[in-house]
Amino acid sequence: MYAFTCDVALPFDQAVEKFKAALAAERMGVVSEVNVQQVMKAKLDVDIPAYTILGACAPGLARRVIETEPNAGAMLPCGVTAMALDTHNTRFSFQDPESLLGLTGDPGLLEVGREAKAILYRVKERLGQ
Repeated sequence: MYAFTCDVALPFDQAVEKFKAALAAERMGVVSEVNVQQVMKAKLDVDIPAYTILGACAPGLARRVIETEPNAGAMLPCGVTAMALDTHNTRFSFQDPESLLGLTGDPGLLEVGREAKAILYRVKERLGQ
């Protein structure tokens, strides 16, 4: 499994704000945000529904990854997509950090991935409330 999803019965902008609040409750934050809808329109003149890639980060976990294996920083931050399903519903797709960091073969990094995954599952649960 490379990702897990959560559908939220909120319009896109409200759902993204709820996501950011759920991250903050877990001492995480968004360190990058790519408005894919805007990029597609500007670069390809293609209209798609609201779609944003959010880089979620827990600085303490990121530090452990970088200190263990500096090249593994290429796997950071945890990618989460938010996509409008319609005007009242939004889907979040969470990158599975355990699977990703498991690719390194390093047991310490795999443990960090498990911790990050547990946090993201709690964020997913908060979104469902």
